[in-house]
Amino acid sequence: MTRRFLLPLLELVAVLFLVSIGVFLLLSLVPGDPAVAVLGEGHSPQEYDALREQLGLDDPLLARYADWLGGVLHGDLGTSLVPPQTDVLDRIASAFPVSLELAVLGLVLALLIAVPLAMWSAYHQGGRADRAISAVTFGLLSMPSFLIGIVLIAVLVNSLGIFPRNEWVRPGDSLAGNLSHAFLPALTIALMEAAMFTRILRNDLVTTLHEDFILAARARGMSPLRILVSDALRPSSFSLVTVLGLSIGRLVGSTVIVEYLFALPGMGKLVIDAANQGNYPVVQGAVLVIAVVYVGSNALIDRSYGLLDPRTRRARA
Repeated sequence: MTRRFLLPLLELVAVLFLVSIGVFLLLSLVPGDPAVAVLGEGHSPQEYDALREQLGLDDPLLARYADWLGGVLHGDLGTSLVPPQTDVLDRIASAFPVSLELAVLGLVLALLIAVPLAMWSAYHQGGRADRAISAVTFGLLSMPSFLIGIVLIAVLVNSLGIFPRNEWVRPGDSLAGNLSHAFLPALTIALMEAAMFTRILRNDLVTTLHEDFILAARARGMSPLRILVSDALRPSSFSLVTVLGLSIGRLVGSTVIVEYLFALPGMGKLVIDAANQGNYPVVQGAVLVIAVVYVGSNALIDRSYGLLDPRTRRARA
């Protein structure tokens, strides 16, 4: 029991430690002077030197990394270099809920779309419905996210006026307003993810439907819907759950285009703006938080396999 929980925990710590080293080293190699980013152009060399000394930029790389890592371990991700010079953790705390809500809503919508389509397509393998669903999913997979977002904005916002124009509303201010503004960005993500989820789940369902226990269920006269939902869906969900765990961590930090299109103040926009400004403490802190979400979500997905199939629990035991 100790090994089952201790070893994965040590692996997570090791991965995050390597990520922190990689992020710090890569940003240290980026050209540009943070002192210029803080003060701007036109100051004297003495002013730039004084600020570098104040920020510790002249210290050895290993000393700067140790100082930053020590602050991280105490919950301090540093201070923004570019005005307003606020705490990095405060900026992340403001942007992270936006990206997390967008990712979760998008994945929920994607599952609501993908699971019924995959079951219908798998059960009618080779039929017209299967071919039509395959064509639509392949078409969506070939479309870039910005094109899907532009089409949704043009049709549902500009032409039909069903949804309001871009203006983010936080759930604490108005839950209904928040959902109305979050739906279109979430749908943009959902259409991309649903196409991939449908293909993955459909292929696994086709394999499962040829298993002996499914044939026995059909011989007992069980309805197709019951066979799909109660017998075939759960053992066919391993690949889908794995991709879902990867998508959660990926979407939290990679929805830059969607956030830009819909003017959302999320993690993607935070990282891009900070990188353009040379605001390295914000980039380091944001990437580290995204890495924690990515690694943590994959660890939870790994532990969930035993719930999907008891055979994995017996294999581990």
